Amino acid sequence: MFDIDRRDFIASLGGAAAVAAMSQEAKADALEDALNHGLQTASAPAQPGGAPAKFPTMAEVNAKIPTRNYRRGVGVLFAAKALGSTYDPVPPPDLVPVLPPMPPRAGMKDFIRLRFQWSIVHCLQSANHAQKSGADEEIVFACLIHDHPQALFRVNHGHWGGQLYEPYVSERVTFAVRHHAALRFFPDAKAGYTYPDLYRSMFGEDYAPPADVQAEYEMVRKHKFYEAARAVTVHDLYAFDPNVKVAPDAFDHLIDKHFRNPKEGLGYDGSSAAHLWRTIANPDTPL
Repeated sequence: MFDIDRRDFIASLGGAAAVAAMSQEAKADALEDALNHGLQTASAPAQPGGAPAKFPTMAEVNAKIPTRNYRRGVGVLFAAKALGSTYDPVPPPDLVPVLPPMPPRAGMKDFIRLRFQWSIVHCLQSANHAQKSGADEEIVFACLIHDHPQALFRVNHGHWGGQLYEPYVSERVTFAVRHHAALRFFPDAKAGYTYPDLYRSMFGEDYAPPADVQAEYEMVRKHKFYEAARAVTVHDLYAFDPNVKVAPDAFDHLIDKHFRNPKEGLGYDGSSAAHLWRTIANPDTPL
C-alpha cells in the first residue's frame, strides 16, 4: 500500500489554511488525484477482516461526473487540480500559476522542463526502468516521452502523442507512443503485463474497452511494432515509485539522438503538429 506523506500532501494543496477552507468533496477529489498520480501499480486496499478488495462499478464511477468542477480528461496543463505540487512555489488550490516564458526556438528539452513538469518524474522513471531492463535506445526514448502529451489531453493521450511527435521521431517510436495507451486494457502474460487494479478503481470493475479500442488492440498485436508499444505499457507501470530518483538530464543524450528539433523551434516549423506545440507553449491564450 502506498503511503502519502501528510505534510507533503497538505503543502501541495497550499498549506493547512487552504485545506481548512476546502469542502469535503474538494478534499476527497484532491486525495483521489494524488492517489491516481502516485499509485498506478497499486491494488485497492483490503477490506476489514481480509475481505477481497472492493472496486466501484461503472455506474458508480459515472455518478461522480456531476460532482466535480472539472473533467477528468482535460490536459493537466489546463487544470489547476491536476498540477498538484508540480510548481514551486505551489499555487493555491484550484488556481494555476503563471508559466515561465519559453525561450526563442524552443526544443524538446525546453518543453520538458517548462511545460511537461507534471509527467517528467514518471517519464524519467519509465525510461530508467526500460534501460535497466535491457531495452534498446528507441524504447527507452519512447518511455521518456510517452506521457508528456497528457499536458495537452489526458483522454486518448497516446494518439495525441503520436500526432505530436510524428514529424520528429522514428516510425517505431511514433507507433509505440500512439498505441501504448490502448494496450493498457489488455493483459499480456508473456510480456509480463497484467491488468492493474487501479483501472478497476478508475473505470469500474465491470468496464470493457469500447469497440474502437478493442479494434485498435487487434490491429496493434498483429503489427511489426507490437513489441515496442507493449514495452511502453510494461515500463509505464513500473514508473510510480516515490523512492526512485532519476536526474532530470539523465537521458538528454537520447533526446539529442532521437528527436529532430526544427531549427525554427517547435511550433514554428510548419509541420502537421506545429499547432499542438504552440498550444502547449501558450495555454493561456483564449483563442
